[in-house]
Amino acid sequence: MKRRSLLIAGALSFGLATSVAFAESMKEINFGIISTESSQNLRTIWYPFLNDMGKKLDMKVNAYFAPDYAGIIEAMRFDKVDVAWYGNKSAMLAVDRAGGEIFAQTVDVDGNPGYWSLLLTHKDSGLTFEDVLNCNHSLTFGNGDPNSTSGNLVPGYYVFAQNNIDVKQCYKRVLNSNHETNALAVANKQVDFATNNTETMARIQKNFPEKYEELKIIWKSPLIPSDPIVWRKNLSDDIKAKLKGFFMTYGVKGEDVAKEKKVLADLQWAPFSESDNNQLLPIRQLELVKQRRKIENDTKYSQAEKDSKISEINGQLAELQKQMASLRKQ
Repeated sequence: MKRRSLLIAGALSFGLATSVAFAESMKEINFGIISTESSQNLRTIWYPFLNDMGKKLDMKVNAYFAPDYAGIIEAMRFDKVDVAWYGNKSAMLAVDRAGGEIFAQTVDVDGNPGYWSLLLTHKDSGLTFEDVLNCNHSLTFGNGDPNSTSGNLVPGYYVFAQNNIDVKQCYKRVLNSNHETNALAVANKQVDFATNNTETMARIQKNFPEKYEELKIIWKSPLIPSDPIVWRKNLSDDIKAKLKGFFMTYGVKGEDVAKEKKVLADLQWAPFSESDNNQLLPIRQLELVKQRRKIENDTKYSQAEKDSKISEINGQLAELQKQMASLRKQ
């Protein structure tokens, strides 16, 4: 018994020592940035923020770019990314599959509680939202990254699933690209319509004013919660405390507040707010409803298989509803 106690004490001491050593040895932070537009444009608006983070934390902060959202999720899964800016759907995958945890949330520069998904067409196309729903195989569609909230999940549910549209069967051609590429493709008449969002449109107006004038919005979604900031759960408590302190005070207090607010404004943000994984509950709800509708319309399942799968999803939706009701009472 005494030997077992010594072994347990030794194991705990080793774990504590390892944690302390990890905290002490971690001199760099890898910050993941999802691919909403070209890496060059992202570098321009993100580097001032990451440089300030490095100075405040007294650590080197490296920008980590990937060609798609999945690349950032996988990098976090394998501890190559420590903190990341995600959309809600990609954050959901990071939380579920990559050991991620939400600790902060962006705030719109104009004070909006979120942002909106859009469908764009060229101003001279004559295309209407009803034309998009006609499904006559004549249109070329610029869809978003499969893991994008505003570029894929939200229009995928509100536009396509609710109207029983399979985009692969409905349109002449479907291309998946980031928000900036999709907007420019519409402006250049390379696609007939495309998904986008209000935040990216503000940057298109600033960076490509002549292209912005060529665009017309034909659909706007319900409000989407602002983007989350996610860290790896297995970061040390010391590193987490430093990160949380930086995000909660940046642009809020200190002698550089005015400069920091300008850096945030270039990202289309105001100072951050605190958050947690509960902000994903409505996104999880949306994803499950989308899955249920897809199963209902899938001819490869027998009725018994459909009933079983739908019953499981309904159970998950009921649990989500309870969690959301509980949060509203708090």
